[in-house]
Amino acid sequence: MPLTMAREGETNVIRRVGGREETRRFLEGLGFVAGGSVTVVSTMGGNVIVNVKEARVAIGKDMACKILI
Repeated sequence: MPLTMAREGETNVIRRVGGREETRRFLEGLGFVAGGSVTVVSTMGGNVIVNVKEARVAIGKDMACKILI
């Protein structure tokens, strides 16, 4: 399921990062890699704030839909 469907406070494992090659590279640079863990801190209108690799990152709904957990 996409990251946008995860519950707040729940830690999930990233299964796959989709999208075009440049989008995947951008997300991997932020720490969204397959096998890594991600915790949703809050969700507002589809946009999410997550903890990934000891950092807090805000991403838009379109990017969050490309991250499958």
